[in-house]
Amino acid sequence: MNETGTGGTPDVSTSDTEEGNFISRALSQVIGDKRRWRQYKARVKQLPPDYRAAVDGVERYLMHFGPTDGESATSLFEEVADLFERAAADGTPIRRIVGNDPVEFVDALIRNYEKGGYVAREQKRLIGAIDRAAGKENGATR
Repeated sequence: MNETGTGGTPDVSTSDTEEGNFISRALSQVIGDKRRWRQYKARVKQLPPDYRAAVDGVERYLMHFGPTDGESATSLFEEVADLFERAAADGTPIRRIVGNDPVEFVDALIRNYEKGGYVAREQKRLIGAIDRAAGKENGATR
């Protein structure tokens, strides 16, 4: 039954479709071009299970801490796919790819990509606030 209790397909309100469009736009900004994202996901799906599990872990981390603009994020995900595809083809062990500290490995990848959106803006604000508080801007030291 739908919300009116008459059965059939639930009514879709304008706010539902607007919300869907908002989510779609937000995801597009985060993951970039949908075609490239689908290609990346298809490539990952073709990896051997252990490599795919490792990429899934990297992807999850990147979704939280990686670049926030679509182009950088998509390029970074593609780089991860390239790296793990080559490693799987060569038989390179996963630990040899990521080392003993997977967080440091992914953070090093992230540093190669410019952070977009609010992250970069807030980083600059923080640096400016500390510089002003320390008196660096007027040549004084505190």
